[in-house]
Amino acid sequence: METLLPIIVQIVTGIIGGQAVGAAVKQAAMGQLPKILSGAIGGIGGAAILGSLLGGGIDPAAATAAAEGLGGALNLNNIIGGAGGGAILTGIVGAVMNAMKK
Repeated sequence: METLLPIIVQIVTGIIGGQAVGAAVKQAAMGQLPKILSGAIGGIGGAAILGSLLGGGIDPAAATAAAEGLGGALNLNNIIGGAGGGAILTGIVGAVMNAMKK
């Protein structure tokens, strides 16, 4: 469960970021399924990229202690990376789908 919880947080925050961009940007106007899928995939990817950029000097003992329970899943890498990645990928997918309609 310790490995699934961060992924679930990344997916949920990615979907939230994707829905926000889909509602705010007219180029990202698309159906719910593409917004959900691109938000979830972007959330996982964005959190992974942000985690690799910021996570270079983490002490393994401190990471193990922080990963216990919900506290390890609710860190800024997962939340901000997930929401940002979901928003960015949803915006890109929406722009591509909009351009393909023309």
